[in-house]
Amino acid sequence: MGTRTMTDIAAPPRRRRRLRTGSLVVDLVLLSVGVIMVAPLVWLISSSLTAASAAFSLPPTWIPRPFSLQNFADVPELVPFGRMALNSLLVATISTAGALLVSVLAAYAFSRLSFRGSRALFVALLSALMVPTQLTIIPVFILMRNLGLVDTLTALWLPTLINVFAIFFLRQYFNSIPKELDDAARIDGAGHLWILFRMLVPLSGPALAALSILLFEMSWNNYFNPLIFISTPEKMTLPLGLVTLQSGQGGGSPAVVVFAAITLVVLPVLILFLLFQRSFVTSIASTGIRG
Repeated sequence: MGTRTMTDIAAPPRRRRRLRTGSLVVDLVLLSVGVIMVAPLVWLISSSLTAASAAFSLPPTWIPRPFSLQNFADVPELVPFGRMALNSLLVATISTAGALLVSVLAAYAFSRLSFRGSRALFVALLSALMVPTQLTIIPVFILMRNLGLVDTLTALWLPTLINVFAIFFLRQYFNSIPKELDDAARIDGAGHLWILFRMLVPLSGPALAALSILLFEMSWNNYFNPLIFISTPEKMTLPLGLVTLQSGQGGGSPAVVVFAAITLVVLPVLILFLLFQRSFVTSIASTGIRG
């Protein structure tokens, strides 16, 4: 039995029926949209678990028949998956940890410190969100070339340490934490770093968890930057490596093996989100309400 709101109880019977009908329609629409969004992922996983001879049958099958794990066993033969996965994991981990550290420090400065020009600087920082990555990639490439970092993994994570969205997100979350806590800590002799890392950061656990998921996913699935900076196959990350090495592959066994490799790329981020989805939803909701 569903929980009824005060509006439902106070409404006349005809209005209650309309409210229930409207709620049912909304639920059906959301369910339909969800099915449409999940269907490609389900088909990808199903095809990767299907024998190559039956993977591309029409109409497509949603249950793998005949079931086979051979496609996953053949992945290392088609692509150097282990090396690419290690490169992706290294870049994603450094990018996520570095961006979180820089964003926490910058968000604290914009949220808690009063200095001349802070508002104008924050507005200028936000304006960078409106600049497409494709417009800034040329000066970034020139900078990486001058530093001798082209065709290195450093060129992939170094530009990601400053993430404007992460700074804005954490600044809004810090603003939702009462500043009276800072005053109480200062009375006890606490400095800025103590307040930040011993008080604000622990209180911002849901926001940091959600931001970690977003940053890791952005780096893990990044294709554009590796395409520009990386040319050596041994230094390629998974998105670039799979696209490069599957070029020219048609239907049949090689394509199905690529499907299995793509499934292995998608699953880590999906599992990460499922594990931390409660923190993700909580942080987004609280930031939108209180920030």
